[in-house]
Amino acid sequence: MGALPVFRWRLAPDGYATRRQLRARGLRPGGQGVAAQLERPRRRRGPLVAYLYRIDVAKPVRPMTPAMRAALAKANTARRTCPECRRDAGYVIPGSLGACVPCAFPDRSASPRST
Repeated sequence: MGALPVFRWRLAPDGYATRRQLRARGLRPGGQGVAAQLERPRRRRGPLVAYLYRIDVAKPVRPMTPAMRAALAKANTARRTCPECRRDAGYVIPGSLGACVPCAFPDRSASPRST
């Protein structure tokens, strides 16, 4: 089993890209393994690591089908629906609260504070 080539931060040769860089070009890794890695040294901790994939082996991104688009819309709607009051909050409900802000903090939304 061979070791991966390791490059210093911003010094990778042409032909390699991260997942985000591939996605910006309309590509995906397409089943290939990690081809190399970048390392950015840090002072008191281990280095930051970014994995690189070969661009010439990457495949085009699969197009979004109507069924996939409908499933994504349904999932996003579920993330915005409050489980307590069953209303669309208009934003993604934080997992730390588990409910929309008026349901999570009912005493704050009861009446405006008068000074």
